[in-house]
Amino acid sequence: MDRNIRFPGAAHGASARVLATSILMLAGFIAACGGTGSGDVVVIDGSSTLYPVTEAVAEEFITARGGTVNVLIGISGTGGGFQLFCTGETDISNASRPMTLEEQNLCIEYQISGVELPVAYDGIAVVVNPGNASVACLTVPELRRIWQPGSSVRLWSDVRPEWPAEPINLYGPGADSGTFDYFTEVITGEPGAARYDYMASEDDYMLVQGVASDPNGLGYFGFAYYLENQDALKLVGVDNGRGCVAPSPATILNQTYEPLSRPMFLYVNGRAARRQAVADFVRFYMESAPELVPSVGFVPLGGQQYNVNIRRLESLIGG
Repeated sequence: MDRNIRFPGAAHGASARVLATSILMLAGFIAACGGTGSGDVVVIDGSSTLYPVTEAVAEEFITARGGTVNVLIGISGTGGGFQLFCTGETDISNASRPMTLEEQNLCIEYQISGVELPVAYDGIAVVVNPGNASVACLTVPELRRIWQPGSSVRLWSDVRPEWPAEPINLYGPGADSGTFDYFTEVITGEPGAARYDYMASEDDYMLVQGVASDPNGLGYFGFAYYLENQDALKLVGVDNGRGCVAPSPATILNQTYEPLSRPMFLYVNGRAARRQAVADFVRFYMESAPELVPSVGFVPLGGQQYNVNIRRLESLIGG
């Protein structure tokens, strides 16, 4: 968390809905726009999990600027967002995990440099349909048995014999999602290692709708999406060997909701940050985060981290 990362070896400097305030959430729209430009447009893509925070900041920013700046937000997933970011098609990338070495190398290839800024903590919520009276908690080994590649778990009774002999219908993020990468790393033991027979989407709203409408649904996605839709979902606690713990702002911040608590990040393109609109947006993000992050179900950073992020931005612009 406490690090100022530039991409090694890079040359420095080198959905779902349309909001009334002209924030667009259109996966694929960014490429059509031709990426970063010279006008007052901030182009963002990446994690759908972090999207609610960035959306909230963008709405406030556009209002504060009197509508003179547009913020375009896509939801290609963390991995998909990094592909766009590292080829110079976006100014900022929302990320629910750090950039991999392979992604850093792609940035190096395209001479893209920048900085990683932590912005919030999130928990991955495990949920079932509210009609499921049996399932209130799952252990990490049980989650592993359900989600691991080649899993033989097909029925709830395959998990615990006392549960109904009814099919489990699984819903989860797709392979371009940082939530998928993180969940598989800490649950199945290897990033990207998961069974393939589940309904996958980088759009968390689709996963919410799937579980909410399926009596045998089991899914996982960012905690903020559970909070927004808690009347239509049932939260499942996770037992990592120390008893069952449900995600909440407190358990996410103190890391007792383990292993499914993690930090969220913005990646800012160094060249783009020299444009006034982009620099102003990132500053506004950090200044607004302590208030806006909890308002959409995430946990804000502690201490002076947001001020540290602003100093990192200034260093990036001036470097």
